Amino acid sequence: MSNTAPTTALALQHIRRAFKQADAPPLTVLDGADLEIAAGEIVALVGPSGSGKSTLLQIAGLLERPDSGEVLLAGEPASGLGDKGRTLMRRRFLGFVYQYHHLLPEFSAEENVIVPQMVAGTGRRAARDRARALLDRMGLAKRGHHRPGQLSGGEQQRVAIARALANGPRVLLADEPTGNLDPNTADGVFAEFMRLVREEGLAALIATHNPDLARRMDRVVRLREGKVEALER
Repeated sequence: MSNTAPTTALALQHIRRAFKQADAPPLTVLDGADLEIAAGEIVALVGPSGSGKSTLLQIAGLLERPDSGEVLLAGEPASGLGDKGRTLMRRRFLGFVYQYHHLLPEFSAEENVIVPQMVAGTGRRAARDRARALLDRMGLAKRGHHRPGQLSGGEQQRVAIARALANGPRVLLADEPTGNLDPNTADGVFAEFMRLVREEGLAALIATHNPDLARRMDRVVRLREGKVEALER
C-alpha cells in the first residue's frame, strides 16, 4: 500500500481581488482566499450570489488575474506568465464547463469536441477518435453528427462536458454545470459528469447553488467574506 500523498493539482494562495466602483470605495470580492485540490478530488464551491464564486473560478482558470496571490497548476505558478504563457497553461491543464453549453452551432457534436483538440495541435484522426470515445462514454454515440440545435438541453450539456475533457486536462472547473436544466435532466447529466471526471482522475472545482449536488462531491467549501471555508459534511 502506497503512503504517497495525493498530488496537489490546483492551489490558490492568498488570492485577493477588488473591483473599482465609480462613486464608492473598491468592492473587495476575494480577500486572502486559499484552496488546495488534490488530483482525483471533486470539490463543491458554494456561497450566495455575489460572494465571488465565478470570480474565483475565473482566477483559477487563468481567465482573470488576481490583484495579488498565486495560482499553481500541478505545482507550476502562473503569476509570472504573460498572456501567451497563460493561454498555453490553460490548454495543458484546464477544462471548463459552464451553465450554458456555448457549443458552436454550425458544427456537429463530434466536431465541437474535435475543434479544441486541433487548436491544441492534435492530428485530426486522433482528435476524431478521442471525440467519438468521449461522446460514447456520455451516451451520445449515435448523436455525434447532430448539430447543437438538433440536441436536447441535456445532450447539449453532455457534449459540452466531453469538449471540456477533450484535451485531457488535469483540472476541471465548472460553474453551475447543470443549472440550466430541469431537475430530472440535471440529475442524470450530473451523474454522467461525476462518473467521467472520476474515470479520468481529474481534480474538479464545481460552483453550485444546489445542496443536493454539493453533497455528492468529496468535500464542500464556502466563500464567505472573501475567504474559503471548509464546511462540515
